[in-house]
Amino acid sequence: MLRRRRRESGDQPGAYAESLEAGHQPGGRMAGPWDIADDFPEGMRIDCGSLLVPLREGFDVQIEEQGAWVAVVHGESGMQLQAFAAPRTGGLWDEVRHEMAVSIADSGGSCQEGAGPAGPELEARVPVGEDDGGIGLLNQLQPVRFLGFDGPRWFLRGVITGPAANDAATGAPFGDLFTDVVVVRGDYPAPPRDQLEIRLPEEARQALEELDDEDPGWQLQDPFTRGPEITETR
Repeated sequence: MLRRRRRESGDQPGAYAESLEAGHQPGGRMAGPWDIADDFPEGMRIDCGSLLVPLREGFDVQIEEQGAWVAVVHGESGMQLQAFAAPRTGGLWDEVRHEMAVSIADSGGSCQEGAGPAGPELEARVPVGEDDGGIGLLNQLQPVRFLGFDGPRWFLRGVITGPAANDAATGAPFGDLFTDVVVVRGDYPAPPRDQLEIRLPEEARQALEELDDEDPGWQLQDPFTRGPEITETR
């Protein structure tokens, strides 16, 4: 079904990488993420503009209305996906990973590098503010996993929060989904690190336009024949 929902923050990452193999193998690519020009495996994916996001049973797909990100949510865990323009020479994930590690340390958090389903990733604990009942904000450390992948003139980032961030069994489906994403870079010029466009699928956009003036509590049968929910986040 298609329904509106406000965005929710995730909650608890850690040592997940040891149970996974990197997505690159000597002599050629054995797994994604994929470029639209690749010979990628067939499967049902939602067209979100620059991202073709795989459908998985039990996973909700949320699209931020302003085009900032796509998120996949399962239970209490979630993964935000964003695609960016990158240099032809690649290597943006190495730069971003280093910058994130420095930023996390400066903010009072901690992180370590590990081997994830698509290559190097960061397993971090980042500070988040929490209301202590009126006295002020207490900094709590929240586990987060940062996945990244350098494609041809694009860079894909995934941010996993919730139990999937530090539990191998819970996190494995998110890693699998990340490696099955297809990125549509386009031929237009864009500076490195510019975010690539995210948009609602056409079926969802039409349904929202038709029902935008109705009761905000409406629910609509899923416009896709199979797959999880599509959620517009305001």
